[in-house]
Amino acid sequence: MSTIATKLPAKPIKGPGLTTPGVVILQFLFIFLIQAFELQFLSDANDPVTGILTGLAIVIAFGGGLYLGRTGTAYASAVNPPIAFLISTVFLLITIGGTGLHPTSFGPAIVKSLAKEAPFLIVGAIIGWGGYFARRKAVKA
Repeated sequence: MSTIATKLPAKPIKGPGLTTPGVVILQFLFIFLIQAFELQFLSDANDPVTGILTGLAIVIAFGGGLYLGRTGTAYASAVNPPIAFLISTVFLLITIGGTGLHPTSFGPAIVKSLAKEAPFLIVGAIIGWGGYFARRKAVKA
């Protein structure tokens, strides 16, 4: 009788993993592209805010940075996604979001986008900082 051992799939990155700049760029591009897709194809013309796909991209970016990064990149994995989300939101709302830099349309749109993604940012922060402190504790032990 043979036993079937289940193994996790191999990491798509060979070697020790992504460096800190690699993690930051990967997280930013992932959030940016998903948010651009959502703004372009799934948002209402009168209400250019992001939704659940961008939120899931934020949470995946937190976990993906921890999974794909090498030792010492956990801090960047925990800090970068909210910053990347803010930068991509500002850029995308001005360009394809249709708000421009008009304070009466840009201000409410940025506040709505940040508020709509707040639960995902909180869950992602718990994941990211939990991973950071767990790795930090493992290194000290």
